[in-house]
Amino acid sequence: MLAARFFHSLIFYFMHYFSCLLLVAFHSIGIVQYSFSEESQGEISLEVHKKLTRLNFEDSIRQMYTSMDLEHYNLSYDVFRYSMIGFYSLKQEGKLSDKNLLSIIDFSKSSTQKRFYMIDLNQQKITYHTYVSHGKNTGEDMAKQFSNTVHSNQSSLGFYITAETYTGSKGYSLKLDGADKGYNDNMRERAVVMHAADYVSEKWIRANGRLGRSQGCPALPVEFSKAIIDTIKNGTAIFAYYQDENYLNSSAYLNTDKLLQSLEAEPERLEASLR
Repeated sequence: MLAARFFHSLIFYFMHYFSCLLLVAFHSIGIVQYSFSEESQGEISLEVHKKLTRLNFEDSIRQMYTSMDLEHYNLSYDVFRYSMIGFYSLKQEGKLSDKNLLSIIDFSKSSTQKRFYMIDLNQQKITYHTYVSHGKNTGEDMAKQFSNTVHSNQSSLGFYITAETYTGSKGYSLKLDGADKGYNDNMRERAVVMHAADYVSEKWIRANGRLGRSQGCPALPVEFSKAIIDTIKNGTAIFAYYQDENYLNSSAYLNTDKLLQSLEAEPERLEASLR
């Protein structure tokens, strides 16, 4: 009898926990509103104030883009939109932690531009905006070719999920797992990690006209690398973007219709589970 009660209590705890995670996600895109009050003794008051549609989903992403003034940071709306669709898709599959951090590498930009963005979605702000390298066989100044192949010395496209840290030949580093099958899922085997490099600096750009290049790793400036790694480690998303139509049309995490279908029934379920 005690074992049965314990089992039911455990199920209730996990259902409540995951419902709260989804609630925060829906609140951030404007589908639900919630509040806490003394009268409700800490219970969540939830109002489903509009039906989830492609239009209001897109409007919510546009509002986030505007409120964070991302145009000022030279991050295009299209890149941000792709990254948010992927973020929510990964979140729905339970592949991300509850940190709600999103990093973007815009490989369509010159290496002389700051093309690494780390966004705190809870705080609605960019926390880091800096340089990041690409692989030596991906291109000179501009990234042009990408690979998932071992020893290619090229960068990989798509969504990465941050994992554990370690100290190796490149110093303090962050292991990465590729989420997009066929595009980046060999990252572990390729030993593609995030680390610091002195060739990722304005001094290097002035001397060489571009950043130095890695063996496929997204290397960061020495002065920011450790802080960024410690912030994004253990289960946050990184989106490495390039205007590759094959990838953009085939990634499992950029299927907006599939994402909306999985999300649209959730507000009602959340409301019922939190009563």
